[in-house]
Amino acid sequence: MGPTVPRGALDRLLALEARRFGGSLATRDAPPAELVDGPGTGDAVVYLTTGADMVPTATPTFRLTINGHSDLAGGLAQVLRTGDLPELTLWLDDRAVLSARPMLSDRLWLSRMCDEILAGAVGLVESGLKRWQAGLLEPMEAPGMSPSTPSLMRYYLPNLVAQGARRAVAKLGSRRPFYWQVAYRPARPGIDPLSPGLGNAPFTVLPDDGTRFYADPFVIARSGGVFLFVEEFPYSLGRGIISVSQLASDGTFGTPREVLREPHHLSYPQVFEQEGDVFMLPESGGANQLVLYRAEEFPHRWARDTVLLDGVDVNDATVVSREGAYYLIGTERLGPGSASDRMVVYHSPTLRGPWTPHPLNPILIDRAGARPGGAVLKQDGRLWLKVQDGSTAYGGGLGLREIIDLNVHNVRFGPVVPIAMGTAWHRTGIHTLNIDEEWEVVDSAG
Repeated sequence: MGPTVPRGALDRLLALEARRFGGSLATRDAPPAELVDGPGTGDAVVYLTTGADMVPTATPTFRLTINGHSDLAGGLAQVLRTGDLPELTLWLDDRAVLSARPMLSDRLWLSRMCDEILAGAVGLVESGLKRWQAGLLEPMEAPGMSPSTPSLMRYYLPNLVAQGARRAVAKLGSRRPFYWQVAYRPARPGIDPLSPGLGNAPFTVLPDDGTRFYADPFVIARSGGVFLFVEEFPYSLGRGIISVSQLASDGTFGTPREVLREPHHLSYPQVFEQEGDVFMLPESGGANQLVLYRAEEFPHRWARDTVLLDGVDVNDATVVSREGAYYLIGTERLGPGSASDRMVVYHSPTLRGPWTPHPLNPILIDRAGARPGGAVLKQDGRLWLKVQDGSTAYGGGLGLREIIDLNVHNVRFGPVVPIAMGTAWHRTGIHTLNIDEEWEVVDSAG
């Protein structure tokens, strides 16, 4: 079952941080009254306690472990002690059946870590139950259980000091509040999905004037020209707009010009052709909508065509056409959880909809393999999804994972294969990568 840590230490630390942030998902609360009267009967049991009070039963029983511990406090202590990232395992009776790797966007504050870990735990249980009901849950290799019981109090303060110092140093060394760069180069003959890398051919950085940054590049050849679409983020505006630059005769892209602005943030301008029209599907999660735009006068004038999704906060939704159907793959934030680790899929018979959530959502919880990082790579009849790796930081890396099954009944991916930067790109990591027949574009944190 794994050792447990007394809950009192976690409660005291969360109460201390609550003076700054308020409550978190880990804050103790009384269970709803309707659940106190009795367990009732059901198809399965999900234990959300340490498991020490589990009673053997013929009913299938699910439970969670966090980094080898059967309780949250023990898992957190293990994360603080070792510096490891959270690894969640869902067990069905005595078999490990599914795992989750939540992203930690803030390792300074315990309450923030709890929010992202527990949001991942909710997603893992939901995904596991849906796959179990569909007959798609299979045993996996069981992780090792921690033999020790680390002290949460012992490791909390050293972590707070170390993470606070790291954040202060990063802030002092940064010339801007946050900063991204886009770069481009002539495209190579192709990228090997089994051993992907940027190689050694240098990129040319798209310059900015210091009052804005560019990110999320997409490139498209159209009407005899090559066009680079980017998120433009003017610091004075405080949100993203969509801009475009056309390739000049000297082989360079000039200053992008604005083509789309909304009252909310826009980014990730996925541009593609469909039956003679050019469409753009930018991220607009801040508006809780996903809107398809159509070019009225390419590339400078765009009109809202169709609201594909409404009432959801989906990030970097990427269109995939497969076997006569359309799919959207993106990530969706759950409450105070991460925006980058919870993959969801929607499907539709046409591009304009209607779009239906996949019955297995969330498909997976994975900081290194859930959030898309560019258009799907198509090669030799196979499809690979570019996925962001947020293990060390948001925008810290990019990988490829093959789309093995993608239909209305199942979604299944191969393992993530990291894209090596080589000597071509000397930045923090790769965040977005897109390739057309002639040009390759990339971005990363500055």
